[in-house]
Amino acid sequence: MDNPVPPRAAAPGPRRRDRHGRGMRGPIAPPQVPLAASRAEVFADLVQDSVERLERRWPQLAEIDFLILEVPRLDGPGGGWSEDSVPLGGTIAAREGHPARVVVYRRPIEIRTKGRDERAALVHEVVVEQVAELLGLTPETVDPRYGED
Repeated sequence: MDNPVPPRAAAPGPRRRDRHGRGMRGPIAPPQVPLAASRAEVFADLVQDSVERLERRWPQLAEIDFLILEVPRLDGPGGGWSEDSVPLGGTIAAREGHPARVVVYRRPIEIRTKGRDERAALVHEVVVEQVAELLGLTPETVDPRYGED
């Protein structure tokens, strides 16, 4: 008992485990596993899948930018939308030096859907409708399966 063991110095950071070795150990899943994907990343994948599906039929879509925004902007009075209806998507025509753009609004779509399959179907409908508007065609022309459940 001549050499007592000195107490351990406290770590400078927050303590991750309790004195019994229990507590948070690390992430539940590695980053490459779909469980670790955020809702925004999953939504971006749905939009990308829809665009790739349409690009096979319409190669000119490669020249169009597809954007995902959280919510529609409220520009000035009225803002182009009212309390009764919130847009799910929109288009921006091509200007000098800027390609045409299709915008999909994530939060309004997520609020209106319950599951991944329903969300994927609504995302595809919105993308088809916006592409049809940009190309000056009907949605049924852009995607013959449009409107089918």
